[in-house]
Amino acid sequence: MSSSMTEALSMLTGIQGFIAAAVVDSESGMMFASEVRGNFAIEMAAAANTEVVKAKLQAMKGIGLGDDYIEDILITLGTQYHLIRPLKMNPSIFIYLAVSNSGANLGMIRVTMKKAEGLIKSI
Repeated sequence: MSSSMTEALSMLTGIQGFIAAAVVDSESGMMFASEVRGNFAIEMAAAANTEVVKAKLQAMKGIGLGDDYIEDILITLGTQYHLIRPLKMNPSIFIYLAVSNSGANLGMIRVTMKKAEGLIKSI
C-alpha cells in the first residue's frame, strides 16, 4: 500500500461514524488498501461496489447522457451511508466509504472524500 493511500484512508477514519473505507479497482474488484472498524465485510463490499460503478457507467452510456464521469455515488441505507468516489486521475479506481448515518454530515463527508482523493498520487 502506498503512503498516499494510507494517508487518504487515515483521513477518512476521522469522519464521525466511520465504519470502513477502501481504495478499489473497479475492473477487477481488487482492493489496494482498506481500513475497518469493527466487523464489516470490506472485501465483499468492495467487490460488490465494482458492479455498482460498472452498472452506472453502462446506464449513463445507454441513455445518452453525454457525461462519462461519475463524481460520486451515494447509497443510503437504514442506518448507514455508503459513498463511492472514482478518482479523477484514474476513474477505474474508486474510494469506497461506509459510515453510520447517525449524526453524519453528508456535505462534510463529500468534502473529506475529495480531499482524500487528492492525497492519492499514484496507483
